[in-house]
Amino acid sequence: MHKAVFLDRDGVINEVKTKRVKFVNQPEQFYFLDGVAESIKKLNDHGYEVFVVTNQGGVGLKYMSERTLEEIHDYMVSALEEKGAMITEVKACTHRPDEGCDCRKPEAGMIKDLVKKYDIDIEQSYMIGDREPDIKAGLSAGLKSLMVVGRSTLAYKNFRNLKEAVEWILDN
Repeated sequence: MHKAVFLDRDGVINEVKTKRVKFVNQPEQFYFLDGVAESIKKLNDHGYEVFVVTNQGGVGLKYMSERTLEEIHDYMVSALEEKGAMITEVKACTHRPDEGCDCRKPEAGMIKDLVKKYDIDIEQSYMIGDREPDIKAGLSAGLKSLMVVGRSTLAYKNFRNLKEAVEWILDN
């Protein structure tokens, strides 16, 4: 079995709702947050598989196409790889927020699929998100769920950013 860290995308890996970008609907709107590549590389170096699980209802709402979302994720993965950081797989729920699917966070469908596909040991694994639906999805999948940026009473611990969360994981 493998240990893993599941990351939300917007607000954990990249900017969203900032002065530069409101939502990421094009690759050129994707800006990495400070320390993300280094943090993911540290996880990789310590034997963690790293996955991205992201709600991308903009596809279902027709703000972007599936192909554009793939281009955004291809850019993200290749830019991280250039810095030695590896993402094992990116999984996105592209349904509209009102569709009631089991993959859209706070449901745990995306995480559960990846756990099964990659033989992940949930006891040694974590979910890191910046909103309550991320935390709820991680908890539903049986993961310790860590909140970055905001605060959550449901989260196992709260941190200011991904770098702090990763440092805590590696120290514990």
